[in-house]
Amino acid sequence: MLTDLQLSRLRWRCRRGFLENDIVLTRLLDRRGAGFSDIEHEQLLTLIALDDNDLWDIIAGRKNDFPANTSEMVSTLRDTLSTH
Repeated sequence: MLTDLQLSRLRWRCRRGFLENDIVLTRLLDRRGAGFSDIEHEQLLTLIALDDNDLWDIIAGRKNDFPANTSEMVSTLRDTLSTH
């Protein structure tokens, strides 16, 4: 589980210039809160380090070439997109 400080920092880092990414990431954080495991946290940090367009293509399923060891978080983000 994340500490309040880690969650706050993650929320700040998830703010994107690309509205679609921002919506999906905010929705995920609102649903999961501090409930991320350390592995999920690291996977999310890896993904949000990507360019906005690349991240959106991954979330939207247009691109299946994503960083190693992030497939679980990619699935979680895609599920978040499909359940609005």
